[in-house]
Amino acid sequence: MLRVNWYLYSGVGFLSLVLGSFVFAGYQLHRFLNDANTLPIEAVAIKGERIYTTDKDIQIALQDLMQRSFFSADVNLVQQALEELPWVYRASVRREWPAKLRIYLQEQQPIAHWNGALWLNAQGEVFTAPKRPELEGLPQLAGPNEMASEVLTAYAQVNELLKINGFTLASLTLTPRHAWHATLANGIVLDLGREDKIARIQRFITVYPLLAKQEKPITRVDLRYDTGLAVGWDDAQTREPIINDQKPR
Repeated sequence: MLRVNWYLYSGVGFLSLVLGSFVFAGYQLHRFLNDANTLPIEAVAIKGERIYTTDKDIQIALQDLMQRSFFSADVNLVQQALEELPWVYRASVRREWPAKLRIYLQEQQPIAHWNGALWLNAQGEVFTAPKRPELEGLPQLAGPNEMASEVLTAYAQVNELLKINGFTLASLTLTPRHAWHATLANGIVLDLGREDKIARIQRFITVYPLLAKQEKPITRVDLRYDTGLAVGWDDAQTREPIINDQKPR
């Protein structure tokens, strides 16, 4: 007749009881830490200069995520939700004991309008955001999205040269064929072609005093020549060549 090893069974039973207690305690702790009613997020501290993003925008973006407990709230999801706001460039989020989320926001810095409906930021990146009446005066830049940074750099160079000579650059466009067109605040359009745009701007500045003496308003100046230019006058829908002996490029 087999003898039952009660010591073995009692040992196994005691071990199972201990392990079960740990599992139950862990489960209870998990429930406690993830219970929004027990450990709610009591405050959200927001740092960073904000011009276009309101408290209400942030509240709406985070309203579902804030239903979590302090420990179960996913700071990566909070960051992602904030960076999806149209005027937010970057966001960082961290927990602060005992029940606070600390958020730092960096807003977009719009430098120019891009292709009409979009914006260009200080990093030369294209982004989408609603219209802002106070930003209507920003320059109008246009071109292929992948060339946005190059267009912004070209704008800074051309604008600086024009500015020190008394002109204001209102818009700059790079066509799909990589030709440049600049429009001044006085309405004059400059056709700069694909090469030597800075040298051609300088040529326009040099010749402009002569053009301004004419009694006809200028609408367009074609500078796509090595040694000359062609002028379009407001009352003559034609172009009059000046010192040009080569084909435009």
